[in-house]
Amino acid sequence: MPETFTFELVSPEKLLFSKAVRMVTVPGGQGEYGVLAGHAPMITEIKPGIIQIYADEDASVTSRLFVAGGFAEVTQTRFTVLAVEAMPISDLNKAELQGQSKELTAKITAASSEAERNALQAKQDIVMAKIQAAA
Repeated sequence: MPETFTFELVSPEKLLFSKAVRMVTVPGGQGEYGVLAGHAPMITEIKPGIIQIYADEDASVTSRLFVAGGFAEVTQTRFTVLAVEAMPISDLNKAELQGQSKELTAKITAASSEAERNALQAKQDIVMAKIQAAA
């Protein structure tokens, strides 16, 4: 039986996932990476995207979750993601997200300062990542 390790996904509201898994792929700040048991310890930034969890021995994806960013810590026996926002892919409503994107685009155009524009653009980037994940 392949080695497993504990994967935990934590959002500000609650612990969303905690289970022994075989592998997890994550959208890191420098690109997507995979974590297996015995991975070298590290701390990384997470960008908006999809976390894929492989818990079964047949090497297929058993769970797909959207994260809006955050940080990850890997140790030899545990992988923890502290997410800004996280949810199952099935909870994403593409039509609703497209409406949010349209509203944000209008607000970005009307923004009165660079700081306001940057904050709105960060929200737009997350909405666009959600739309891509929902596709």
